[in-house]
Parts: sequence; C-alpha cells; structure tokens
Amino acid sequence: MSNINEMNVGPRWYVAHTFSGYENKVKASLEKVIENRGLGDLFFDIRIPVETVIEKKGDVEKEVEIKVFPSYVYIKMVMNDDTWHAVRNIIGVTGFVGPGSRPTPISEEEVRALHLEDAEGETTEEKRVTLAFAVGDSVVVSSGLFEGYTGTVQAISDDLSMVTVLVKRGRRDMPVELEASCLTPENA
Repeated sequence: MSNINEMNVGPRWYVAHTFSGYENKVKASLEKVIENRGLGDLFFDIRIPVETVIEKKGDVEKEVEIKVFPSYVYIKMVMNDDTWHAVRNIIGVTGFVGPGSRPTPISEEEVRALHLEDAEGETTEEKRVTLAFAVGDSVVVSSGLFEGYTGTVQAISDDLSMVTVLVKRGRRDMPVELEASCLTPENA
C-alpha cells in the first residue's frame, strides 16, 4: 500500500462502501478506532448523507430521515497507510470507491452537489416536504366544504400546498382545488 502515501495531498473526501444497513455501525466503529489509535489529526469528518423528509398525512406532519446513498459512508481524511487500514479493517466495510484497491477522492464539485459542504467548506443540511399521496391516488377530504367526500388527485402544486382533486358528487366528478392539509389517503 505504499502507493497510498504517495497519493496523500491533504484532507479529501473519500467514499467507503459498506454492507447494507451497516452505515451507522461503521461510522460508530470508525470513530472509536480514531479515538483509540490517536488518529484524530488525520480524520476530519464522517458522514452518512441523510435527507430529512416531512411526511404529511392530513394535519399530521412527521419528520423522517432517509439515507440518500444507502451502503456508503463519506469520510474526510488524510489518506495514508494508517488511515486506509483503519477504515478497511472496520467490520461492515467492503472497500473504498475507486479503481481496484486505490481509493479515489471525490471532487469539490461532487462534495457541494452531495451537500456535504458548501463553497466555504461549511456543512449543509436541507429539508424536503412530501405528501402521503400522489397524482392518481384516492383521497378523502377531512375538512372544509367537501368534508367526507372522496376523490382522485389530479394535480399537486410545486410547493405541495395546494392539490386539485376530482371530487365525486352524485353522477359527476368535479375538479376542486384544496389545501393539502385537508386531505388524507383513502386507505389510511
């Protein structure tokens, strides 16, 4: 692995591939190894990119974290023989992303695209809102003039606040624009 020491150009982001579902265990194990071996000056950050999603079901909102890239752990470190072995010998790590056994750092553009850091090197985080239903799903109106009616979602606004629903009234269907918070999935 002497080629690894020649690759050392300072702290860079590397990607370690893990067994599915082992991301958090790998991160915790690596943090312990860093502390026990006194490698804190060579490791700068360990990330499992997650996205906080706000799921809406009627008036109920719930924040859920989902992994953006399952089975991958992002590590900002100085690459040398010691750091390479520290990561590779963690249970659950299958290897680094890169050709053969040569870890390849990701570019600064990729780091920003993954929201690991912004242009100034600061960490970033964003939240995204999702609805418990999509276009074509059956929903029940839970409040307002059409409370109790069922319908089919025809369109959802870009900001996810307004929904056009084809409400069943008698023998005809009528398109109605309603607030997303007034709707729940029919099978919920």
